Amino acid sequence: MMDFKKDRKDLYQPTTAPSVVDVPAMVFLAVDGAGDPNTSPAYAAAIETLYGLSYGIKMAHKHVLEYVVPPLEGFWTGEGASQSGVLDKDKLRWTAVIRQPDFVTAEVLDDAKATLAKRKPALDVASARLETLAEGLCVQILHVGSYDLEPASVAAMERFATAQGYAIDLAGQRRHHELYLSDPRKTAPEKLKTILRHPVTLAVI
Repeated sequence: MMDFKKDRKDLYQPTTAPSVVDVPAMVFLAVDGAGDPNTSPAYAAAIETLYGLSYGIKMAHKHVLEYVVPPLEGFWTGEGASQSGVLDKDKLRWTAVIRQPDFVTAEVLDDAKATLAKRKPALDVASARLETLAEGLCVQILHVGSYDLEPASVAAMERFATAQGYAIDLAGQRRHHELYLSDPRKTAPEKLKTILRHPVTLAVI
């Protein structure tokens, strides 16, 4: 059975020390939204839609490929910090994604949407799309702990990138990227494992 996490350990099993990785083009199911992921009904609906479609595709195409559904991921941008200096989560914009095998086409997705819509008509299955993303050169780190403590790991990535002759590049479509290796519903905050990834470019000297 194919498991992306085992086949590409460089992408899915980094250490708590920063490293540089070249991320290839990959196919994702994606849903866009905005707001605090802890309280936004739209975020909860997006996650339910992504998992519903991902497992629907897996079960309907077992004859094509046996595989493990990859972890949830998210691309994030924010409009700034609050007066206290803490990120205002209500102003976050996100794209929640789950990686898909290469055989997943628009037709495969349409079939999965039709099936899921019959089972869960309240879900907005039309919000999900297929998108191919190629992040390219990135610095990444395994963050262990609460999501709210991520700034310390981000700072470590930035120091490492600078020391290695790179510059963090979050311009345009290049965004803060998180890969969730733990289920926050079942894992204590201090034990959560999250891969943090930032695109980089060679620093201009």
